[in-house]
Amino acid sequence: MSDSTPLRAIAQTFRLIGWISLWTQLVLGVVSGGILLSATIFSQRSGGTNNPGTGLGIFLAVCGLITLGVSIYLAFRYTRIGRQLESSNPSNRPRKIETLQVVRFGLMVNLVGILLTLLGAQAINGTLIIKALTLPQLTGGVYTQIDPSRTIQPLDIFVVQANTNTVSAHFASLVASIWLLNRITKP
Repeated sequence: MSDSTPLRAIAQTFRLIGWISLWTQLVLGVVSGGILLSATIFSQRSGGTNNPGTGLGIFLAVCGLITLGVSIYLAFRYTRIGRQLESSNPSNRPRKIETLQVVRFGLMVNLVGILLTLLGAQAINGTLIIKALTLPQLTGGVYTQIDPSRTIQPLDIFVVQANTNTVSAHFASLVASIWLLNRITKP
């Protein structure tokens, strides 16, 4: 990365992609975090149903959000790398290998985040399928028994939406990291 024109282009790409990735992840992460926090609070206030799948699903979703926090930090770090690459003093610029390590670490963080969030989504979806399959049968147009823990609540759907947002945020960051990796390694 010694030629100034390609270096300047790489630096600008790092800054632009870093900011786009950061804000995309931040917005989706805050929405997901708010939904999961609301779901947890609402579930506790309403007596909460004892569904092991939902508990595991929410735990894994929170783990996905924690990895999203690391990914947001890395997106911010991309913007700093872009700024350092623009430095007129070559000793202030990060080495190519260091930059590649940061981007590769970002890829790994997002793959782990996607995995955790997808596992959480599978647990939550499994719980929803079980609820749907065990809904009370209609007898003469009236439910014979109504057990709220066996029905799908709107809150259940919000938790699925939170997981979808988190996966989307990790995906956006994954795309940004791959884009940067390709830009750095381009001959």
